[in-house]
Amino acid sequence: MKHLTITVPCFNSEQYLERCVDSLVIGGENVEIIIVNDGSTDRTGEIAERYARQFPDIVTVVNKENGGHGSGVNTGLALATGMYFKVVDSDDWLEKEAYLKLLEKIEGWCKEGFGPDLLICDYTYNHLEEGTEKTVHFKNVFPVEKVCTWDQIGVFRPSQYLVMHALVYRTEILRRSNVVLPEHTFYVDNLFAYCPLPYVETLYYMHINLYQYYLGREDQSVNEKVLIARIEQQIKVTKMVAESVDLNAVKRKYPKLANYMCRNISIMMAISSIHLLLKGDEKARSRHFELWSDIKKSNPGLYYQLRYTKLSGFTNLPGKLGKLATVSGYRLARKIYQFQ
Repeated sequence: MKHLTITVPCFNSEQYLERCVDSLVIGGENVEIIIVNDGSTDRTGEIAERYARQFPDIVTVVNKENGGHGSGVNTGLALATGMYFKVVDSDDWLEKEAYLKLLEKIEGWCKEGFGPDLLICDYTYNHLEEGTEKTVHFKNVFPVEKVCTWDQIGVFRPSQYLVMHALVYRTEILRRSNVVLPEHTFYVDNLFAYCPLPYVETLYYMHINLYQYYLGREDQSVNEKVLIARIEQQIKVTKMVAESVDLNAVKRKYPKLANYMCRNISIMMAISSIHLLLKGDEKARSRHFELWSDIKKSNPGLYYQLRYTKLSGFTNLPGKLGKLATVSGYRLARKIYQFQ
């Protein structure tokens, strides 16, 4: 068994795939790198096959028809032999020293035959073209390098949430959760970072700046213009997340986790609502109303929390002044936290 499986879903990634894979192969033969070439039409497959020839004990390439990012993650998970599993997008990379420290820790757990269900590490937003970066850490939320449970976590700040970049799951947990990401759908990393959490009993946080997340591409899914154009995809995933887990059941077992998961849905509702407001046409206004109405009908209890006690409630303020306040707050948050 490998210690860690890293899946790299890629589509037309020839410009940055080498930077990504070069940062991963230094992990050596205890790492399994599965490059999923998702129907690329450029040199992505050729570059991936070159790495497979150069590192036959480390790199595996899967060439498949295009199915989207979720399909790539599903493929990697189905083939994974590592005790732990991580997704690294093809335009991102891992920081060397942090990566080696992570592997050293996982190696010890593999020798003992035991390890926590979820590892959390810091990650950095890199605006390479602007020469700026912003690191998100969790040292106020989790004890550093100590196994803990959900009962022992602290309070998340507004800029802190468990995105896919921060997470390394034990592979068994992912399989037990039966998480399967929809194909041909953007923003499915939200499901990957959310649905398996109730299956996690033990956590371990390493205060290391591991994941380097590249921001700045015009076609990037988190680019504001792209988000607005793909708002129906965002709404689809937001609804899937809201309906995927019984938060009342989670609350009975892990109250702090249930609170975080509700907060996570709130953030997604806020993102969907804000981008509908930014779009601003009649159809977008109608979709904004429908989004909140659907949540209210399907889960009145969740609706109440989202509408009146969570961040997302501020994105559903009435009138032109409400819209102005919402958009102004969003612009300020972008400036402070430096997201795309």
